[in-house]
Amino acid sequence: MTADPALPWATRHLGLALRHTDSALLEPDWRIDTLVEPGLRRNPRRAHLLVSTVLGKHLPTDPHRVLDAGNRLGDLVRELLAGAAAPQPNRPVTAAVVLGFAETATGLGHTVAARLGARCYLHSTRRDVPTAETLAGFEEGHSHATSHLLQPMPAAIFRNDLPMVLVDDEISTGATALDAIRALHAHTPRGHYILASLVDMRTEADRRAFDTAAAGLGVRIDTVCLASGSTRLPAGLIDAVTALPEPVLNPVAHRTGACHRIELPWPHRVPEGGRHGFLDTDAAPFDTALDRTVADLTRALAAMTEDADPRRPVIVIAHEELMYLPLRIAAALADSGIPTRYQTTTRSPAYVLDVAGYPLRRGFRFTAPELGEEAPRYLYNARWPETRPGWDPILLVIIDRPADTEMLTAAGGLVDVLTASGADVLLAVLPGADPRALAAARSDTTKIPPHARTAVSPSVDRLGREPRHPIGFEVGTALPGGERLPEPLHGTEFGSYARDEVAWLLTDLSGVALEADVAERERRIQAGVAHYAESLPVEYQPDAEYRELFERVLAESAERLALAVATVSELVIAERGSEAVLVSLARAGTPVGALMRRWLATRGIEVPHYAVSIVRDRGIDTVALDYLARHHDPAQIVFVDGWTGKGAITKELAAALDAYAAAGGARFDADLAVLADPGGSVRTYGTRDDFLIASACLNSTVSGLVSRTVLNADLIGPGQFHGAKFYRELADQDVSNHLLDAVSACFDRVRPLVDARVQALLNADRTPTWAGWASVEKVRAEYGISSVNFVKPGVGETTRVLLRRVPWRVLVRDPHAAEHGHIRLLAAARGVPVETVPDLAYACMGLIKEVKG
Repeated sequence: MTADPALPWATRHLGLALRHTDSALLEPDWRIDTLVEPGLRRNPRRAHLLVSTVLGKHLPTDPHRVLDAGNRLGDLVRELLAGAAAPQPNRPVTAAVVLGFAETATGLGHTVAARLGARCYLHSTRRDVPTAETLAGFEEGHSHATSHLLQPMPAAIFRNDLPMVLVDDEISTGATALDAIRALHAHTPRGHYILASLVDMRTEADRRAFDTAAAGLGVRIDTVCLASGSTRLPAGLIDAVTALPEPVLNPVAHRTGACHRIELPWPHRVPEGGRHGFLDTDAAPFDTALDRTVADLTRALAAMTEDADPRRPVIVIAHEELMYLPLRIAAALADSGIPTRYQTTTRSPAYVLDVAGYPLRRGFRFTAPELGEEAPRYLYNARWPETRPGWDPILLVIIDRPADTEMLTAAGGLVDVLTASGADVLLAVLPGADPRALAAARSDTTKIPPHARTAVSPSVDRLGREPRHPIGFEVGTALPGGERLPEPLHGTEFGSYARDEVAWLLTDLSGVALEADVAERERRIQAGVAHYAESLPVEYQPDAEYRELFERVLAESAERLALAVATVSELVIAERGSEAVLVSLARAGTPVGALMRRWLATRGIEVPHYAVSIVRDRGIDTVALDYLARHHDPAQIVFVDGWTGKGAITKELAAALDAYAAAGGARFDADLAVLADPGGSVRTYGTRDDFLIASACLNSTVSGLVSRTVLNADLIGPGQFHGAKFYRELADQDVSNHLLDAVSACFDRVRPLVDARVQALLNADRTPTWAGWASVEKVRAEYGISSVNFVKPGVGETTRVLLRRVPWRVLVRDPHAAEHGHIRLLAAARGVPVETVPDLAYACMGLIKEVKG
């Protein structure tokens, strides 16, 4: 055993040596001895560890060095594909799909795929996402965490006959790759597989196993690598590593570092990585979202260095499989002049020894932040490679939403152990793409006009008044064709909400006499000579007893409302990102949208909130959609309503958005977010309980003094928003802001309950069941009602029947339930019978009187 001090510590003291055989590149820094260093691990199956100097996992590494390694590997793959390809019509000779291995090669594989312009990139995952479907799985023999899952969404994106490139950081025996090839070949046979790695350490026997496997499958299997070599394993290495002193982990400094937090923007239909597949068409929107994310991070880092060196270095720390986006962020920060290094956390324990010549000088063990995970996680080194006094780096930790739990900051969590070491941490939370949203978007791709697939307009802050980015349309500016879109209305010129609560995309019809006698209006609507949206019912103003009931109901339900508001708001941010734009369906959705905006503001997330009109049988206001598409990324628009009944508006919204896209407009997401979904017709909700929402108890006096929306061709011309009235004369009875304040006052009380509730919903199957619609059909048939439009299920819808339609009767499940105490008062005041139906699917239903003829 040599004592040469220039040799790595593990070679000098244990005889573990790495030998170079060959390199695909001419430069000297792409040899085995420059690409990997020998490390150790306490694993009974494999005691050695190849610590890559270019992967950015265990060692903080220049991000451009990491990208360069992946790009050069991609170039080698490209050359092989070009040489092996048989000409085929309309297919590039380098067309391929790429698979990266979790967790180590998820970023490397993505880099190779990007270099190739691969049709699809997918990485295996050890996180079993319950909302995704598993296509296949395979095992890794020597790894600490062995199971790999493949979860492309939908599976069709990975099913083709293109050559497949499998990417790993190293090939030790090749067994994992062969297991993956066999599993994939059973599902989707291909004729050509390429295994690409940074280093290839296989023996001759291992290489023969590849030939045997290829012959058995009847396929071609090629390998490419930057360098090849061999590992000399001394006898007794496992016992020798076991006999070493216990490693000292989680160093503690004399001072505790600071921790700051930022919510990163990210479009929910742009994959942040390859866990559920990344298509070549995702590259452009990914780069656009990356630019916005880097801009926000640059500002946050600058705020942490105001009193220090403005060039204070940064180590970007990616979390487990989320590697590629943090790598690109690190490269962008480095390009901006910030000294930057990049590395990742890992599931794999390695031996730490603070001696010269050994690569793993410092180590952290921390509690896995993801729910349901018990094994600890690890991070190594996490300090600036060069010694420079005063250059303590900021640790920029980037995680996705499933890792954003209380375990992250609790004692023993990642943030806790890093700040205990004296490091200042910037925790950046990324909203991951919803696999079902990705599947839906990809399934609809052929239906979307090409120009509508990628948003061309940036987000704007504060209801469209101040552009967040220097490009795009200003509010009220002329469009390329010369026409000008109308501008939003704001309180208190229109409506009683404060200006920053909501921007109304409506036309002010306050001076127009639109109210009609309720009975006569109902007769004309049912006779088919008028549409309900062409006029307004006379606003029913309840008596003092009813208003007292409203106050009591609000006081009793405010906390329950606050929890539902917080839950649906967090679901939206988790699935759509902190750049979400709330668009409430006026008017029932508007108080909910205002409350969601308030909740998110308490979390430091400022989101715009608009209100738009949607009309049953007429669709959503397309001029309002034009406005939204020109001022925001359509993928960030989240439509909000108060509650669902039988789900008619849910269907109306989806159909209207499909029609708008088919006509050449942008593609908006029809996933409606509601406070309560008793009908089971949406997947984003605060609760599915049918309970009393105080904003349903009244009309305009609880909704900003704004009327129902109006669509009347005599009043609304082309290029105008749908209309509504502002009832200034009812200001003395207005409780709109009172409701917002009462619910907002409960936010702090419900905050401790929110995380668990949201996580449970994220992990649950929230697929709409449409059970409410079936229940309505049953009632319609039993009561001889001609149309389901005359059956209004749920507390909110029943209230509407009594306030502005001609009610026939009210059905209740429990005659004494508190949820509909106000309904019984209204029914008594209007002489409407209340009937008890014990097996009713909802707390109550309102039946409209048929007066036609």
